[in-house]
Amino acid sequence: MPQQPIPSPRVAVVLPAFNAAATLPDTLRSLAAQTLADWELVAVDDGSTDGTWDILAAAARDPRVRPLRHAANRGIVAALDTALAAVAAPLVARLDADDTCLPERLARQAAFLDAHPETGLVGCRVAFGGDREAQAGYAAHVDWLNTLVEADDIRLNRFVESPFAHPSVMFRRELVDRFGGYRDGPFPEDYELWLRWLDAGVRMAKVPETLVVWNDPPGRLSRTDSRYSPLAFYATKAEYLARWLARHNPRHPDIVLWGAGHESRKRAEFLVGHGVRITHYVDIDPRKIGQRIHDRPVLGPGQLPPPGTAFVVSYVGNRGAREEIRQRLDAKGYREGRHFILGA
Repeated sequence: MPQQPIPSPRVAVVLPAFNAAATLPDTLRSLAAQTLADWELVAVDDGSTDGTWDILAAAARDPRVRPLRHAANRGIVAALDTALAAVAAPLVARLDADDTCLPERLARQAAFLDAHPETGLVGCRVAFGGDREAQAGYAAHVDWLNTLVEADDIRLNRFVESPFAHPSVMFRRELVDRFGGYRDGPFPEDYELWLRWLDAGVRMAKVPETLVVWNDPPGRLSRTDSRYSPLAFYATKAEYLARWLARHNPRHPDIVLWGAGHESRKRAEFLVGHGVRITHYVDIDPRKIGQRIHDRPVLGPGQLPPPGTAFVVSYVGNRGAREEIRQRLDAKGYREGRHFILGA
């Protein structure tokens, strides 16, 4: 009798690994402990020079583990592409070789996607696996992204920063075929993907539970690679924010930019490169109010025109400033997503 084809698993976990021998065993143990048993791991050793491949080869005693190997280090996007090309499962979960899942992670996210067919990608809250005092910036980012759970919150805040921890997401495999997968370039590959899929209308949400421990080792790419620098994030978001403004700003291409400081202006110039025109600045610094910078008048918050007569984009990234600006705009009758958007 002909051999029956082996059915594809429900969830494929995609894991790139490079010189991860120190952390990979814990990651693999967290997968083995999942309450959802119908998964496979497609792990790509991206040219490691330590014991990463030996660990993956030993783990393949579990038939659900499929190790693949690059002969040389080609980078995270190449490793992700290799893994995705080998995936047939309808659901894809991401995980990195230095992070761990709680036992219910795969089950909770798969159940969410089953119950919400309109949603294409689901994340979860994450625990910060690092020193909160020494790595306060990353810890604050984790705290912020854990506040974004509902689809509308993710949609409206996506231009502030990446709204997901990359190893915490699960998405429908068909999205890769419809809208493309990871792209290689001078930008953070995960943030660019979320922005592109959101721009295409993909609905994203989170399971409101902490299901992944997102570790923050000193050598993580986001600390060492220029593709994850602040300017790379602003350059990446500018294209998609400009596209969003073209659809949602009734006064497009004109905007009022909240933030007349040097850093805010420098980052907002990426928008100008995509056809957005800054007509005025808004700032709370009395030394700037009434001045002209780059031939653009600087207004105080009280000088903002009525809602509907201007569209405000905030590019102030100082801690605590975002909420203050939102409150000031709300008090003037501006509505987020209709009269203003936060870009930092």
